[in-house]
Amino acid sequence: MEHVTRIVIIGGGPGGYEAALVAAQLGGEVTVVDRDGLGGASVLTDCVPSKTLIATAEVMTSFDASYQELGITVGDSAAERAIGVDLGKVNRRVKRLALAQSHDITASVTRAGARVLRGHGRLEPHQGADGSRRVVVTAVDGTEETLVADAVLLATGGHPREIPDARPDGERILNWTQVYDLDELPEELVVVGSGVTGAEFAGAYQALGSRVTLVSSRDRVLPGEDPDAAAVLEDVFRRRGMNVMARSRAKSVKRLDDRVEVTLDDGRVFTGSHCLMAVGAVPNTSGIGLEEAGVKLTDSGHIWTDKVSRTSAPSVYAAGDCTGVFALASVAAMQGRTAMYHFLGETVAPLDLKTVSANIFTDPEIATVGYSQSDIDEGRIDARAVKLPLLRNPRAKMQGIRDGFVKLFCRPGTGIVVGGVVVSPHASELIHPISLAVDNNLTVEQIAKAYTVYPSLSGSLAEVARQLHTRKAADA
Repeated sequence: MEHVTRIVIIGGGPGGYEAALVAAQLGGEVTVVDRDGLGGASVLTDCVPSKTLIATAEVMTSFDASYQELGITVGDSAAERAIGVDLGKVNRRVKRLALAQSHDITASVTRAGARVLRGHGRLEPHQGADGSRRVVVTAVDGTEETLVADAVLLATGGHPREIPDARPDGERILNWTQVYDLDELPEELVVVGSGVTGAEFAGAYQALGSRVTLVSSRDRVLPGEDPDAAAVLEDVFRRRGMNVMARSRAKSVKRLDDRVEVTLDDGRVFTGSHCLMAVGAVPNTSGIGLEEAGVKLTDSGHIWTDKVSRTSAPSVYAAGDCTGVFALASVAAMQGRTAMYHFLGETVAPLDLKTVSANIFTDPEIATVGYSQSDIDEGRIDARAVKLPLLRNPRAKMQGIRDGFVKLFCRPGTGIVVGGVVVSPHASELIHPISLAVDNNLTVEQIAKAYTVYPSLSGSLAEVARQLHTRKAADA
């Protein structure tokens, strides 16, 4: 009898369910162990819900920013604001869409032939004589089942980090998984943390109508991102009325009846109606038997992996936020697929993070790919950069877009594109041509020669490539 390869996947987020699809299609006997529903935090409490909320905020911002300039009239033009939002209705839609997406993923995984178990998975410490691994699954009703696997994929994700003196209560002090339970718009929202999550929610609630204070412990918002892009966003935030508090670290947050009191390290105290804590994430790597099974953890508690998703333990792989590689659903999915291709003997390319495109869903959006401005400034790569403001673009003028730019990086001798930044509405859609260029070693000359639609925002991609190509020719 031919042996069937048994795969057990702990965690049903993008890393887990994409791995399940690959393994099942390649003939593996696949079991996915998941507690909350397939899709994981990405679908249920993070990417899908937040971007659905942001979609409503985006409509509000676009309308507020441009309707008068475009000649649109709505009701009493003297009113303070032409349109409003029903947050309870918005959040009900958010939850409905997230649940529907989770159900669609579950249907796809089960159709592919995988088994889905609701429960908590724990890796047993010892490897079998045949190289197999055992996973103990504790179901929601408390019963246990032991699964034998030829390979295990850990895709357990992460959860919001908490500050000891600022514990969320789910009502006034919130983490990013709890905001969708609000029925009314926060009158005064304090957002602690100016990274991607904090910036996205601060911008969204400002657009929806909250008075927002953004507490940043660093010199600027988005400290890890392109400095030109961060400067544009911070300027937009301030111009729209947001109180951005730089170099201000929150020490504690306390609830006082229907208010919250935020105390900073320097002793300053201020209040709001709600506080959103966005101070990073912690990997879900404790209590599942990893170290006992020989799975090495980093100092931050993440699972160490190589570029084909192997951990330090034989036949154990890992993918997604629990690895700390790149907290993106697309990267988690690639890690999961790579793990299964590798274990099942398919051809696989090592993970290359310099081809990963990422997007921050603020307004304007910030999309990046490849090498960054800091890589150039700090000498990690020799490259030339050209930045072109969108203000010169005819389509941007037509749509009332004033903020944003396109920036490309290329090698000085060959003109090969090694990275780029787009700051604009729907930058997540505009970054793809640059991603293709980076992934395929295209040159600025090749991008410059490709036709673009006139007028279009993508025309700026070709224009900035032409400027780089002209500069390269002049330097030759």
